[in-house]
Amino acid sequence: MGGPESLRHLRRDPVLKAVIRQVGPCTLRPVKREPYEALVRAIAHQQVHGRAAEAILGRFIALYPGHDFPPADQVLATPVDAMRACGLSGSKVAAIRDIAEKSVGGLVPTRRAAARLEDAALIERLVAIRGVGRWTVEMLLIFTLGRCDVLPVDDFGVREGYRVATGADAQPKPKDLAAIGQDWGPWRSIAAWYLWRTADAAKASRFKPQ
Repeated sequence: MGGPESLRHLRRDPVLKAVIRQVGPCTLRPVKREPYEALVRAIAHQQVHGRAAEAILGRFIALYPGHDFPPADQVLATPVDAMRACGLSGSKVAAIRDIAEKSVGGLVPTRRAAARLEDAALIERLVAIRGVGRWTVEMLLIFTLGRCDVLPVDDFGVREGYRVATGADAQPKPKDLAAIGQDWGPWRSIAAWYLWRTADAAKASRFKPQ
């Protein structure tokens, strides 16, 4: 996603120019999943450590032998207790079942159908699902659908990355970062990726053993 054209454009911003020089090439590559699967995985990962979430997902997927990922119609036919036994909380079970129901009903589009929808239309459509907020859809847009112009201004890491890059005492407010990011279009997803890396690098150096 972060090819020469995007980097040339983003380097016009002096803050991002310094960030790009420090971080190096952009390695952002979307994982080509169906939106239904991406949303279910996102719910499983909410407020849970990555390894624990993957273990829970592994148990959930194991309920459906012969399938790479649980089909939505079969999820709806699965007893709630069986899903809870995988380690999913009650609220997550309810959210996953709603995603499955909305997938069967067509509200959650296929990857091919999603390609014909604008970012704003997908956000408006998918936030109607239980447990799915704007941030979750923005992550879907960037990391699953490979949309290049999404700036998740509510994301802590993106705002922290900008704070670190500018040496500011406080993170920018979401509306202020949205205004700053206007000039980064149509490559705001790439800008977000660089700000995430900046926040990660600062955190790593802060906690480096003496």
